[in-house]
Amino acid sequence: MEQRYTDLNVIIATDCGSTTTKAILIEKKDGVYRQTFRGESPTTVEAPFEDVTRGVLNAFAEVEELSGRKILDGEKIITPASGNVGVDIYVSTSSAGGGLQMMVAGAVKTMTAESAQRAALGAGAIVMDVIASNDKRLPHEKIDRIRHLRPDMILLSGGTDGGTVTHVVELAEYIAAANPKPRLGMSFLLPIVYAGNKDVRQKIIEILGEKTSLHITENLRPTLERENLFPARQEIQKLFLEHVMAQAPGYKTLMTWTGAPIMPTPAAVGLIMQTIAKRDNINVVGVDIGGATTDVFSVYGEVFNRTVSANLGMSYSVSNVLAEAGLQNILRWMPFDIGESDLRNRIKNKMIRPTTIPQTLDELKIEQALSREALRLSFDQHKSLAVGLRGVQRERDISEALQQDVSAETIVDLLKLDLLVGSGGVLSHAPRRAQSMLMMIDAFQPEGITRIAVDSIFMMPHLGVLSSINEKAATEVFMKDCLIHLGTCVSLAKSRTGKAGEACLSYKITLPGGKTREESMPFGDLRVIPLDINETAEMEISPSKNYDVGKGKGKAITAHVHGGIVGIVIDTRGRPVVLAKDKTSRVEQLKKWTQALDAYPQ
Repeated sequence: MEQRYTDLNVIIATDCGSTTTKAILIEKKDGVYRQTFRGESPTTVEAPFEDVTRGVLNAFAEVEELSGRKILDGEKIITPASGNVGVDIYVSTSSAGGGLQMMVAGAVKTMTAESAQRAALGAGAIVMDVIASNDKRLPHEKIDRIRHLRPDMILLSGGTDGGTVTHVVELAEYIAAANPKPRLGMSFLLPIVYAGNKDVRQKIIEILGEKTSLHITENLRPTLERENLFPARQEIQKLFLEHVMAQAPGYKTLMTWTGAPIMPTPAAVGLIMQTIAKRDNINVVGVDIGGATTDVFSVYGEVFNRTVSANLGMSYSVSNVLAEAGLQNILRWMPFDIGESDLRNRIKNKMIRPTTIPQTLDELKIEQALSREALRLSFDQHKSLAVGLRGVQRERDISEALQQDVSAETIVDLLKLDLLVGSGGVLSHAPRRAQSMLMMIDAFQPEGITRIAVDSIFMMPHLGVLSSINEKAATEVFMKDCLIHLGTCVSLAKSRTGKAGEACLSYKITLPGGKTREESMPFGDLRVIPLDINETAEMEISPSKNYDVGKGKGKAITAHVHGGIVGIVIDTRGRPVVLAKDKTSRVEQLKKWTQALDAYPQ
């Protein structure tokens, strides 16, 4: 990664969100970068201001007031820094104005169209629709859909190099017939990125060259066995800056202030996760749960995937969580008795008053029950898209051939997951960190040994864009100020459901100072071992003959485990977690588990 700025001492960064612009000040102290002050203000991209720079300046003014550092000279950023005046660089991300909204098109829905969707999502886009030759819609329906959605950009793919021509040409003709207008800047031509069969490029130019702003890049699926998403992602982000951002109110001015290209917020979050995963050689899953959408990111080896569940959120989309999960799935996480109609009414009240926060303990428990289902559904959607390449022939043994579970194709292997990071109000701002940890364990159901952390103030976008110019600064702040380590979850691998109370596993943990603790645990239990945030311990876990903790049934493992604010959580509830069917037993189960973590102290 190119490091253009290595001598930065004072950095200011903003994330221009759809409702709030957040600014953070990063300073180098004793050779180490730390986040020192932060400020925020309402985003001003919409009426009555219609100028994003107003919100940015207001956020800067708050940082000035808190830090005592003079950053602005009128409406000009003072650079470079000298003493307590100015900053060395300003960087920014943005999802204001709804972020980057795209449509993608590909020849085959489960092959090139799926690759195109991964490319767009990885570039930080919300994918509004996927058009494919075999999506069972009639030509006029596809044309009508393209015309009425009015995306910021379209990614057109299809065919391996030297492969199909007719399907790709057909898709281009649909786009030309629709003659779509961009959402912002009505006088501009809609950007189209073509990343398909290179043999069709000339025909694509003939069909779309005059009606759209056509940009041609490398085929994102040059062969069935290979995906090449980076060039398409790079082109999308470049066009986002040049076309989409340039039309949003105030962004032309903002772009003259920044020392690095403005990134879509989700793309920046993905970039810091990739940076950390590569630096530490670990597999990472991250989630950002918001009011309207939930983004899930994963980095496994060299493969990065992002998905956005545009209808699963904790306020504006909370009724969609109810509709998709079903009332019974939300009720199963309620640690007290509540009627169905009462719960439904409370959820609807949250939808019509989306900015309210829980005022009572019961309201908090309802919100956290909803979050478990929103996270679970979003993660399921992510796993269904984070798969190996479809269409590739491979040998399968008889057990795979008989297994029809689509999730078997996912590359997200929970046993190989090293770090799980949560972000978003319900996780980052939970009254107790134990609540955040329990929500994430219940929703993601990690297997084996997994570190769990939360983003303290949703700083990941700022650090993602910063990592593109100074990786050291971004990673140091990420590890020291952004991540709050909750601890480590030690859990059973997916296997048969055990019987409550049945002997399940025993463990021996050697704590700092040499003190040891040996205990056994029954099936269906949770237990916490306190271990401070900067401490590690050696743990030997020995499962019973019918249980597995990652190496096979009955096989012991030894590992170093990291502490955190909560500590080491040992989870013997099995995978998936099965709750009792009758209400009384289920409530008692949930109370027992929350008491184990002291999640809701009396």
